[in-house]
Amino acid sequence: MTSRRLRAALVPTAFSVAVLAGGMPAPAAGARPRARDLGVPFDGTPGPLNAITDVAGVEVGHRTLVSGEGKRVVGRGPVRTGVTAVWPRGKGTPDPVFAAWFSLNGDGEMTGTTWVEDSGLLEGPVMLTNTLSVGVVHNAVVRWGVSKSVDHRDDDTYPPWLASLPVVAETWDGTLNDIMGQHVKEEDALAAMEAARGGPMAEGNVGGGTGMICHRFKGGIGTASRLVEVAGARYTLGALVQCNYGSRRLLRVAGVPVGREIADLLPEFPRGDADLGSIIVVVATDAPLLPHQLERVARRVSLGLARNGSISGNGSGDLFVAFTTASREAARNRSGRSTAELLANESLDPLFEATVDATEEAIVNALVAAETMTGADGVTVHAIPHDRLREVLRKYNRLENKAP
Repeated sequence: MTSRRLRAALVPTAFSVAVLAGGMPAPAAGARPRARDLGVPFDGTPGPLNAITDVAGVEVGHRTLVSGEGKRVVGRGPVRTGVTAVWPRGKGTPDPVFAAWFSLNGDGEMTGTTWVEDSGLLEGPVMLTNTLSVGVVHNAVVRWGVSKSVDHRDDDTYPPWLASLPVVAETWDGTLNDIMGQHVKEEDALAAMEAARGGPMAEGNVGGGTGMICHRFKGGIGTASRLVEVAGARYTLGALVQCNYGSRRLLRVAGVPVGREIADLLPEFPRGDADLGSIIVVVATDAPLLPHQLERVARRVSLGLARNGSISGNGSGDLFVAFTTASREAARNRSGRSTAELLANESLDPLFEATVDATEEAIVNALVAAETMTGADGVTVHAIPHDRLREVLRKYNRLENKAP
């Protein structure tokens, strides 16, 4: 239960129009479709929600900040930013998970990874935001942990380590957002953490993805999942992306050169077509893996990016973290002996394939869900046009007849 101190912290700032979104009901009629709804073909079998929340226990929450328009005034807006929180076991428990991370290109930030690498554990949520808000979001997670540790100081339900080394990752939203104004506050990060839910989740212009650009279309948050059978058992693997990378020329969807076919609708500002920007990817699974195996999984995210046309350019921060919700007792054990189940290395190929497939689809879902946005200095970044995307796929005989 939220403490009185924390409840007081969740009051939104007066300046920003804020939207909270965690688990959401099924899309209503007229809601924006997902990539499969448009007939985009993908390999693999998705979970029931085709989302990272198909992995039991995983919860996602967003805090979306949108306000102002016109000329950029540092500290006053326009604001197009936010925070996303991914809880591996849900916000109701601090129990750690086995985890690993991988940097494909390091022009970005993901805090806390030294301890993830050394300990093989992820403690607390993974937080996603913009580049200049990493510090304030980091402080918010510490604040959450301190609050819980004080409220439960007579037991070890929320031990102090929850406040110590948060994992906070970023991508740059300074084209659409007054990023120098640092509009994300601790209360916004706390609100994203509190808003986290299982079930269907929001995509596109939400949370940390609010002001992001992908392949020079509007980008943002996307997710997908896969069901796999390994050694006679069925497991789930899900991916969540905050995509803000890529050139238009290189964009591919289902193997089709969509970026070359839809070469217009470019952002209204002078900029080359280099593979600029960054992407953060969070991979979750319930398969019993040890940290060194999870690092192998995290590396496979790179292949999903390549399918969509990323070359992981010099100026891109392409950082990935993978965790498993299996082996709970082994991961939480703080002294003495523990036992963890694991899959043999020789059996991991289905999980590798699922990682590539889910990453690929999560990125396309982010592009499809995102909506055209006008931000600071009147710059407009267009959403990928659904009708034209379908026409390009049809031209290359890659369209599945799932939409009119």
